[in-house]
Amino acid sequence: MSDYRITAQEAAALGRVAVIYGGTSAERSISLKSGSEVLKGLLRAGVDAFGIDLGGDGQEPVQQLLQAEFDRAFLILHGRGGEDGTLQGLLELLGKPYTGSGVAASALGMDKLRCKQLWSGAGLGTPAFALVDVDSDAAAVGEQLGFPIMVKPVHEGSSIGMARVADVAQLESAIAEALRYDAGVLAERWISGPEFTVGVLGGRALPIIRLETPHDFYDFNAKYEANDTRYLFDTGLSAEQEATLQRLVESAFAMVGCRGWGRVDVMMDSAGSFQLLEVNTAPGMTDHSLVPMAARQAGMSFEQLVVEILRGAACEQSLQATAKRQR
Repeated sequence: MSDYRITAQEAAALGRVAVIYGGTSAERSISLKSGSEVLKGLLRAGVDAFGIDLGGDGQEPVQQLLQAEFDRAFLILHGRGGEDGTLQGLLELLGKPYTGSGVAASALGMDKLRCKQLWSGAGLGTPAFALVDVDSDAAAVGEQLGFPIMVKPVHEGSSIGMARVADVAQLESAIAEALRYDAGVLAERWISGPEFTVGVLGGRALPIIRLETPHDFYDFNAKYEANDTRYLFDTGLSAEQEATLQRLVESAFAMVGCRGWGRVDVMMDSAGSFQLLEVNTAPGMTDHSLVPMAARQAGMSFEQLVVEILRGAACEQSLQATAKRQR
């Protein structure tokens, strides 16, 4: 906690801010924690903010937004219905500026398959993958990708529904489990190497964090519950490698069309090449979360971070109108 506060003039310019969190996705519990932290941080910084638990207590989300009076929104929903472009589209129709990426980039970021296809098509490294379902020949997928394999729902975050599998039987079981969460399931070649995560703020990479966990991978428990996960700013990379990784992350973030803030997860393979895993357009903001951790390393308090994110709130319609006027 810091004593950082914005001026009364800036508070007036920002107006009434709705922190929109909760939602009805499988990541609701994390979003509630993230939203609570963001709201407290904005209030401590002097922002006129209030919370909207979207869909909470069985409320109708569209009616909640229509009835609420606010000038801009801080979006901190995770998962479908909040991070996938649908809420962003509604706010566009309402003409309300909001934090984070726009409709298209949010949808792409939530869709691991199409995001990887975009990166792969542009020549950026990402682990080999295959789209699978209950009818897939698990043995053929195993031969194509090689075991072990990561299985993940295409449209879930927070490692929900993910599993690392070592043989055909485990692959078949993991596909069936992942299909409980999503109609699309991705099988991805396992990368044996260090994992890194890089926050992005205003289009620029924040300090790199190297993740180490005794779990098979950085799963839900390792992210939000365990106390044995290690978050290292001593990454083991050379200064040149760190600069390369940060530029890669900035390029990958921009290529998807993201704006404002977010986070990109990356592995390093046995050849020393960086492999992009996914982009998160509304990362967690809990006490275990990575973007606040990286911001602290860069000298920013949590209050400064949430205000800086809020300052970037925009509406695609207004951005397009500005671009037309400048042409």
